[in-house]
Amino acid sequence: MVGGESEKRKVVVVVGGGVAGALLAKNMQFDADVVLIDPKEYFEIPWACLRSMVEPSFAERILINHTDYLSNGRIITSRATGITESEVFTEDGQTILYDYLVLATGHADPTPRSRKDRLEQFQQDNATIKSSSSVLIIGGGRMGVELAGEISVDYPEKKVTLIHKGPRLLEFIGAKASNKALKWLKLKGVDVLLEQSVDLDSITEGERVFTTSAGKSVSADCHFVCVGRPLGSTWLQETFLKESLDKSKRLMVDKNLRVKGRRNIFAIGDITDIHEIKLGYLAQDQAAVVAKNLKLLLKGGRESKLATYKPAPAMAVVSLGRKRGVAQLPFTAISGRLPGMFKSKDLFVGRTRKMMGVGPRVV
Repeated sequence: MVGGESEKRKVVVVVGGGVAGALLAKNMQFDADVVLIDPKEYFEIPWACLRSMVEPSFAERILINHTDYLSNGRIITSRATGITESEVFTEDGQTILYDYLVLATGHADPTPRSRKDRLEQFQQDNATIKSSSSVLIIGGGRMGVELAGEISVDYPEKKVTLIHKGPRLLEFIGAKASNKALKWLKLKGVDVLLEQSVDLDSITEGERVFTTSAGKSVSADCHFVCVGRPLGSTWLQETFLKESLDKSKRLMVDKNLRVKGRRNIFAIGDITDIHEIKLGYLAQDQAAVVAKNLKLLLKGGRESKLATYKPAPAMAVVSLGRKRGVAQLPFTAISGRLPGMFKSKDLFVGRTRKMMGVGPRVV
């Protein structure tokens, strides 16, 4: 445990070191014995990873070792495999007792364990893009659209094709914003194929010709899949919280972000059933609410004083290359340099590093 008075302090276990879990662990480390369980040794700023594929040096700023911001907590680099009402079990055979548990496992992305290997992965992706004259992107959500934008701006000579199974891009925001993004991509020469898909199971290594569900053949030297990110809730289906998962396998939470029916178990981030766009800054807002509630409970405060979380209205900024973007606001959508100035240049990396207490990193 951490600190000289650890036996007197409550144990807060955070499962998941992503946007929400990492910030919560940081904010709680001097108020309790914090244990962070994550299969990676680092926190990654997820919305900036696409820039790192076209500019690998950018990855130096978006990958932050857990030890850089969690100086007063215990870090277990393993995957959580099970829980009871007082314990968490990990893949490497450890059993961790807890007084309070926060579940923040987000999506089950297959990322490398070490920061070094993740940096090398970005280098490999960049080498693949550089050596290809044509690129296929499968999926027209935020990731697919932003990757198409990054490649078309940094490598305008490359032929980029974007395939999306839905009737419009960026279906998580309004149609006006979607149309603005589509128009911009087409102006950049991106070939956008809507209401078509590719059978991912049929793709073999080194594939160069892809057939869509509409029978169209697309030639590409390389491809990137930007769909099918599974929720990180599979392991919970074998635990006593299986009844707390909704039909979409998200954890049902109350207004205080506690798992419904549980007094000492919270959930934050993409894994919750909160009806709002799943975005990083909202996950950070949830982490702030839970940190406030945990601090209150640790001090013996009344539950009637617990902070509540209110779902946010539809608002998002999608980056289109380095200088432009499209923004979905509560009552309108805008595109061009203004949303680009807001997000695209730095992708909120400087702000996030400051929030995590690690400051700027010059590369």
